[in-house]
Amino acid sequence: MENLNSTAKMHKITLQNRKSCTMCGVKDVKAFDLNEIVLVTETGHLTIKGRDLHVGRLTLDRGEVDIEGQIDSLVYSDHAGGDKGESVLARWFR
Repeated sequence: MENLNSTAKMHKITLQNRKSCTMCGVKDVKAFDLNEIVLVTETGHLTIKGRDLHVGRLTLDRGEVDIEGQIDSLVYSDHAGGDKGESVLARWFR
């Protein structure tokens, strides 16, 4: 049982030359534009800042995201701004 819990909480980032990022353990996308992407991960909210950022692949059922562009910073927090508990997709289809 303990192995299942540690696997369910796994969050991993692979960053290559600050130009591409692959990650797992992503639960939701809170917001994104060309300069900032806010994700909900297994370990908290993650804000990615940079230039010309693009989400290349988003597979939330597997918790995987690929991001491309100039990545300047990755910052974790327990909470992020915006509509509490509402994903970017839910806000689009109001």
